[in-house]
Amino acid sequence: MMRKQFANVKTSLPGPKAKELLERRHDVVPHGVSYGTPTFVASAKGALLKDIDGNQFIDFAGAIGVNNVGHSHDTVVNAVQDQAAKYIHTGFNVMMYDPYIELAEKLAELAPGRFAKKVMFLNSGAEANENAVKIARKYTGRQAVVSLTGGFHGRTLLAMSMTGKIKPYKYEYGPFAPEVYHAPFPYNYRRPEAMSEEAYTDELLKRVEDFFITEVDPSQVAAFIMEPVQGESGFIIPNKTFVKGVYDLCKQHGILFIADEIQTGFGRTGNYFAMDHFDVEPDLTTVSKSMGAGLPISGIIGRTEIMDKAKGGELGGTYCGTPLGCRAGLAVLEVMEKENLNDRAVKIGEKVMEKFRKMYDRFDAIGDYRGLGAMCALEFVKDRDSKEPDKDMTGRVLKKARERGLIALNAGVYDNVVRLLMPLVITDDQLDEGLAILEEAIEAAAVGEKVT
Repeated sequence: MMRKQFANVKTSLPGPKAKELLERRHDVVPHGVSYGTPTFVASAKGALLKDIDGNQFIDFAGAIGVNNVGHSHDTVVNAVQDQAAKYIHTGFNVMMYDPYIELAEKLAELAPGRFAKKVMFLNSGAEANENAVKIARKYTGRQAVVSLTGGFHGRTLLAMSMTGKIKPYKYEYGPFAPEVYHAPFPYNYRRPEAMSEEAYTDELLKRVEDFFITEVDPSQVAAFIMEPVQGESGFIIPNKTFVKGVYDLCKQHGILFIADEIQTGFGRTGNYFAMDHFDVEPDLTTVSKSMGAGLPISGIIGRTEIMDKAKGGELGGTYCGTPLGCRAGLAVLEVMEKENLNDRAVKIGEKVMEKFRKMYDRFDAIGDYRGLGAMCALEFVKDRDSKEPDKDMTGRVLKKARERGLIALNAGVYDNVVRLLMPLVITDDQLDEGLAILEEAIEAAAVGEKVT
């Protein structure tokens, strides 16, 4: 086993201090609020986490894609401290503030689309997606919205209704919002074995066209909402032909195209926005997560004529576009530019995928590996021929990784995917060590017992 340089687990998890806090947590926090790592953070910097028992971890989770610029980046911390000393909140709809305007200007310039744009800010990704649908309905005068199977768009009522996976997000939480439909999304790894990718894509696009016959008439559809890469479903990457095909169908029928960039945005895939990989220009783009480096803020970027359809007071909320979040967002963009984090994401992705190729050759439990930029994943199966998902193996891998000082996340339609969302500021040494720990964890999990 390699000598650890950054990961340093001094005591089994949870440690004594964490055990005490876990007891208090279970007394006061409901079971529905889950946790992946049975300990509590004491400090975090860059791509490293330290818990209250002195254990140090390499972070390959990034708070589910929130920390692309790393934990507590000095530029972000200084901006937030400076803002807090001036004013914390006035309510943009009561007395406005210039960080909101400056951040809106920058995002309008960076977002895909060679057209005039306007930007509004909210609090969370789910809230951004719900408001994007409101805006689309207001502009088109239509009610229906179409999302894709396997997509994840949030946990509030409409966002949950658009989400394309039942457990744990929707089970026993109905009834759901009406006029929400789900069209097929390509899962290339699990396409019919005898079918080429090209034929598979053509078949799915035909099914989307037929969807307008069997499920909902296109004249009633306000918007399609699509993640450029499906996050919670295991980093499923559509090909350009499918994305452009759906986009063209939207244009043909006067349907707005909403790009959910909440997990894919701000450099994760090697561009500020992942839709740039697919050469489409969304009518509306939703953003959050790494936008604020941990401060709660989200946004909608859209065509001016669409965004302006709503009248005064129809959009907004008490904390929407908080000054602290706006200053954090400006600092994030400053860091991304100065540290060339889009290029860094590409290099991280190349290194991860090369390591994955070697792991694939070594471990039969890996059925597929895939990635776009630094958005990379391993899918575990019981058998490569049958492709039967192995959820238990995934759980063992993550547990073994934690024991060795690496924090990563599960995902997947079948909960059998390990996804990596390491901060883009991670050093090469930290990245190499984290990947080595992941390989050790897979090796240990391959002969391990079931996770309880």
